[in-house]
Amino acid sequence: MANVILRPDWYVRERCVTPERAFCNRRDFLKRLGLASGGLLAATLVGCNKFEPFTLPSNTQAPNPVVDPVTSATGYPAPRNPEFNANWRLTDRNVAATYNNFYEFSPSKDPFRHVGNFVTSPWPVEITGLVEKPMTVDAMELAELFGLEERIYRFRCVEAWAMIVPWTGFPLRRLIEKVAPKPEAKFVRFETFNRPEQAPGMGRTPNYPWPYHEGLRLDEAMNPLTLLATGIYGRPLPKQHGAPVRLVVPWKYGQKSIKSIVKVDFVAAQPSTFWETLAPAEYPFENNVNPKVPHPRWSQATERVIDTGDRVRTQLYNGYGSYVAGLYSHL
Repeated sequence: MANVILRPDWYVRERCVTPERAFCNRRDFLKRLGLASGGLLAATLVGCNKFEPFTLPSNTQAPNPVVDPVTSATGYPAPRNPEFNANWRLTDRNVAATYNNFYEFSPSKDPFRHVGNFVTSPWPVEITGLVEKPMTVDAMELAELFGLEERIYRFRCVEAWAMIVPWTGFPLRRLIEKVAPKPEAKFVRFETFNRPEQAPGMGRTPNYPWPYHEGLRLDEAMNPLTLLATGIYGRPLPKQHGAPVRLVVPWKYGQKSIKSIVKVDFVAAQPSTFWETLAPAEYPFENNVNPKVPHPRWSQATERVIDTGDRVRTQLYNGYGSYVAGLYSHL
């Protein structure tokens, strides 16, 4: 009798794995859209470089990628929420700190090299729009107002790479409840800073629709998973991770988790988003993780874990269906 090989649930046959080159370059998609000739493509926008463990050349000076020496705060590490204390292997902290997207600073996966001039304190955040109690609060005060907790979340990029990290922050719904949205508020629009003199990526792409902006439906923003994060790996956010405060929406692709927020605006109509403005056919407003809906240029059925290179199956809603599937039952 022949041996029977039992594959684990996550096993993906080699023939089903998306070739790396099939989804590696946003420059190609911008060219196809005709944006390069219009001046929008002022720099090479690499979608997902082939992963190699990060090392600094011996003659290169760069800030510590793990700890931002400028940022300091009390309350870290915060207690871990037992509901989000999964027994998963965390992504190596150094890899997470040196492999991420922040186009304001760099089109490559090395924004930490370019954040040295970025000033993150003071950092007023304006909460405005269709609310009864608008407010402006400095990011350093958020922990005092809403408390902090740690949650281990999966994080999935639209470019088909993934990591597992412990975020520190508080549910966005606490802030929403405090400002009391008016009945006509149906969406939340988020906006980040606009400082090309501090962010070299912005200076190289002046025709992009800066500042970066994103949005959620109000019910998505109120979901218990939606987090305003101020820290990662038990410490305040380094600048390349979106210091001093960012959004984390773990069931959506990473571009929805806007970094370095300066404005939260409650609005009646669905707002535009940064990547949706550039390529609406490729980056829709909803942008939920869904392995059965391929990106126009690559499959979303699998994802690459950034610190190991392992390729695993992508889960619907990034594995958070029990929390969020009801939000989309009408679709």
